[in-house]
Amino acid sequence: MTQQNAPARTRRPWISAPRCLLAFLAVYLLAVLTPFGQRAENALFGGEGARPAWIYGWSGAAYGSSAMPPLEYTALPTLVVGTALVTAVALVRRRWWPGCAALGVIVATIGGKEIARAVLPRPDLVGARASLLETSFPSGHVAVPAALALAAVLVASPRVRPYVAAAGMLWLTVTAAAVLATYHHRPSDVLGTTLLACACHLLATRLLSQADVPATKRHPRSLPAVALALSACGALAAGARADSLSESLVFAATAFLCAALFWFTTAHLLPRRAPGPDHNTSPAPGRHPART
Repeated sequence: MTQQNAPARTRRPWISAPRCLLAFLAVYLLAVLTPFGQRAENALFGGEGARPAWIYGWSGAAYGSSAMPPLEYTALPTLVVGTALVTAVALVRRRWWPGCAALGVIVATIGGKEIARAVLPRPDLVGARASLLETSFPSGHVAVPAALALAAVLVASPRVRPYVAAAGMLWLTVTAAAVLATYHHRPSDVLGTTLLACACHLLATRLLSQADVPATKRHPRSLPAVALALSACGALAAGARADSLSESLVFAATAFLCAALFWFTTAHLLPRRAPGPDHNTSPAPGRHPART
């Protein structure tokens, strides 16, 4: 077999569906089922409610304001429209199995969130006030961009897939930071949802054959750094509060961690670097490939 026709080696990512599910369980056990975790997260709700958040005007909580999808009342319409778009792209591109896998990611993420919310209790271990006793793990608002973005990566064309991943990561980051800054969710809620969505995506790609997920076209080397930098800026802006610098930094760091999980989850579908002159596999003039 010639070197040109040899099959490419498959990179084995360090992040996998079982590890994401174990991390999901660990986040729940540490943050929800221990007095230490409950005290740490409850301490983040010491401000003046949602109003001091910089993104308050776009959160839908302000009277007469328009909510940024998928916050507040836009969550369900965003999910419906996003699912329809993912389905349409899969049908137009005739990517039947990736389309089914993408829909499976959406259904499994949203359904898993609903099941987890119903069966995972939040016992009162620290005598918290009534407003902090409601079960919020995992976050439903964060589940929408996480599921839709990870599904879109599966059905996107190889040329635009890296940019779809970058845009989805930014959307997820801003949403996660916004629900934290407006006191709608705790850090464990958004981390748990992101881990659940990543597990569903990794399981879907594991079940797909190599032919069903074509190799992505090479993208600029700077794209990962630019995407992560934009996500960091989005996390800082959406997670900022006017009344607490420490809370703002915790919210931004949590949202950026969600972005990192998203990027590493999709990294196995994206090439590492653009080809250079030494990657040319064409035979030199006057030379012929060796016969096998």
